[in-house]
Amino acid sequence: MSFEFRLIYDGAHDGATNMARDEAISRAVSAGRQPPTLRLYGWQPPAISLGQSQRIASVDESRCRADGLGLVRRPTGGLAILHADELTYSVALPINHPIAEGDVMTSYRRIAEAIMCALRLLGVPDVSANRIAPEDKAKGPVCFEAPSDYEVVGAGKKLVGSAQWRRVDGVLQHGSLPLYGDIARICAYLVDAPAPERVRAHAATLQDVLGRTPSWHEAADAWQRAFANALDIRFIPGTLSADELREADELRTTKYDNEAWTRRR
Repeated sequence: MSFEFRLIYDGAHDGATNMARDEAISRAVSAGRQPPTLRLYGWQPPAISLGQSQRIASVDESRCRADGLGLVRRPTGGLAILHADELTYSVALPINHPIAEGDVMTSYRRIAEAIMCALRLLGVPDVSANRIAPEDKAKGPVCFEAPSDYEVVGAGKKLVGSAQWRRVDGVLQHGSLPLYGDIARICAYLVDAPAPERVRAHAATLQDVLGRTPSWHEAADAWQRAFANALDIRFIPGTLSADELREADELRTTKYDNEAWTRRR
């Protein structure tokens, strides 16, 4: 049985807008006002996103301001990511959807299968997503320092960082595929960051692996084809509804662009 999804190519937005739109879509999907949704987007200006429980003291805020980087706290967990020159995806599902069935790791692994399919379509060799030994998991502030369980690795390097938020009525998972640039540039914006060489030893951009510069649209098209094939999805192109845009604007003002949320830890 195929699943009907809305597909949104949403362009590039600032960090607070991106997080507000992800949450607004997730809430509309969870309430049954919209179908399950795959949103593909970018970031302008570049920004650092912190995991929901990550301490803001881990960020060098003055350096971020000097270089024009935004700073936002995600609704999901995980560690810091510098969002620049990347494809970002979000998947919004009602809690009773078959793709969301089971615990976090079960649904996470299900979505990882689609991500692996996308990377293979793009030409990435040796793609995998497995359980990670506790001693190999990242312990510092950088998401791409080392993979977590079922995060996707290609050519021996972490390529995609993802995180999931499960509520009583819905699931939101979003993640980042760095397309090009220096994967370790985030180290300049974090306090007590690992050495850049350590990050480069564990992670890479798509350009690093492919030896060419992929475009955002090339990656996005591979993403939607892979999700359609791997998860038996029939996509209907769409946009955010007027209600979702209104809720996203409210969430941006009251939450994601609000110091009380950003500095909650």
